[in-house]
Amino acid sequence: MVSKRFTASAVAAATALALTVTGVVGPANAEPADTREFTVVAESGVSADAAVAAITAAGGTVVSRTDEVGLFRVTSDRADFASRATANAALLGAAPKRAIGRKPKLDRVEQEHLLARAKATAKGAAAKGAAKRGKKMDPLDERLWGLDMIRADEARKVEPGDRRVTVGVLDTGVDASNPDLAPNFSWSLSRNFAPDIPEVDGECEVASCLDPVGTDDGGHGTHVAGTIGAAANGFGLSGVAPNVTLVELKGGQDSGYFFLDPVVNALVHAGNVGLDVVNMSFYVDPWLYNCTANPADSPQAQAEQRATIEAMRRALDFAHRKGVTLVGSLGNNHEDLGAPRTDISSPDYGADPYPRPIDNATCWDLPVEGPHVIGVSAVGPSGKKADYSNYGTEQISVAAPGGWFRDGFGTDTYRLDANMILSTYPKHVLQEEGSVDENGNIVAGFEESVFKECRPNGACGYYTYLQGTSMASPHVSGVAALIVSKYGEKTRGDLGMDPGKVERQLYRTAAERACPEPRLQTYTNEGRDAEFDAYCAGGPSFNGFYGHGIIDAYAAVTRRI
Repeated sequence: MVSKRFTASAVAAATALALTVTGVVGPANAEPADTREFTVVAESGVSADAAVAAITAAGGTVVSRTDEVGLFRVTSDRADFASRATANAALLGAAPKRAIGRKPKLDRVEQEHLLARAKATAKGAAAKGAAKRGKKMDPLDERLWGLDMIRADEARKVEPGDRRVTVGVLDTGVDASNPDLAPNFSWSLSRNFAPDIPEVDGECEVASCLDPVGTDDGGHGTHVAGTIGAAANGFGLSGVAPNVTLVELKGGQDSGYFFLDPVVNALVHAGNVGLDVVNMSFYVDPWLYNCTANPADSPQAQAEQRATIEAMRRALDFAHRKGVTLVGSLGNNHEDLGAPRTDISSPDYGADPYPRPIDNATCWDLPVEGPHVIGVSAVGPSGKKADYSNYGTEQISVAAPGGWFRDGFGTDTYRLDANMILSTYPKHVLQEEGSVDENGNIVAGFEESVFKECRPNGACGYYTYLQGTSMASPHVSGVAALIVSKYGEKTRGDLGMDPGKVERQLYRTAAERACPEPRLQTYTNEGRDAEFDAYCAGGPSFNGFYGHGIIDAYAAVTRRI
């Protein structure tokens, strides 16, 4: 495999004076409040105590600190605090947290089925699939073609996962009330690192704006969690690793944004409490690519990106050293990450986006292009790379089922919800989307895209389809958890495994898949223009579409290390 481009040496020269942002970027002429909040990043090699002293000298008060990576949340009533902090040799810099107007982040790839339901439904297709696959462990498993593709059903007969193995879902939260997630959810290890920001997320659900653990007002994290480890309990559906422990690491806002501070703090927590795997199906906002010195960006924007690069490097390195296997989605921008197009989506909040030519050598899509992260592309039921999925030999590690609504062109399965990934979802989010009514019943017209299962005691779980590399990554995280369950070393009643060994086992047991012919794939039949054309470079054992191959859960737990 081609090694990843992200190294400490690549950014060391660029971090002399960097800023970092905790929340949102607002207009440059925004009026400051009497007291403002800042995020401060310490210079490399500076002790936490020395950084605190420097912050105090600049006129700031440390509210919280993440010593492991030199990150501090600070308040100050000094109008010149940021410039004073930047001038201090012990600090990389400081950036104020500014409010913006609400601008929800909606991933159109993951929500495409919402737009297309009026034209097509999955009626008949799911039943045909069920007839082919036969009886499954849980009622809705017949709709989980992804479990079949990676042989997860066979794998669980050998290794269903060990309760001592913990998987962090770094996402928008986890709805632990779902009967498929409740049995495997860890209340003691789970944390919320992303308080609601009213200007971004809307009105807070609780007075503190810190949503309780076990809730999810975005839905994305709950869907991811179900694919990883929904319980095999004869109810609803089951995940890839149905016996492992799920840990909520809420680092994403309800609106779908993932800001630097929550993500960094979630990774540090994962390392400190000894999680085995962390799934990261997102990129750090507001920059699709963080560049060290993009000439299209202002000096302040350049500095903020350099600090994001450095802070993420520290956090990912820390988690990896602590034994965390890191898995990330490659993204849904249908581009070769080794030859990225001009970025026209950044910044995706605050200021209006503008064209940014991206230099591959000095720009990173984080966290997936960060150190130690296993990058995952998405395939549809046919095994073909989904049209939306990013790819590229520099960043990809493996491929996995991510769903593809438009798969199956020329067959009766074309443009069906059943081509996507079914998983757990919060009832109240479905109600907000209009597919479930106020009484908890599925609205007419959504019966084949939203599902409800209830226990005799009245506890109900809800499920829906999504697609994206966000749905592919948790398949890999589930297999990684099975590997730790099968081969991890027992220490003091716990299980653990070196992340490098987990990664190697994933790669060596993946089902190799050669590039298609012709190598230049077009998606015109599926209604896509030439921008979606994708060239597959590499050979059967490693290439830009599939990496080392499509993950194979059964091989991963039966082929000895």
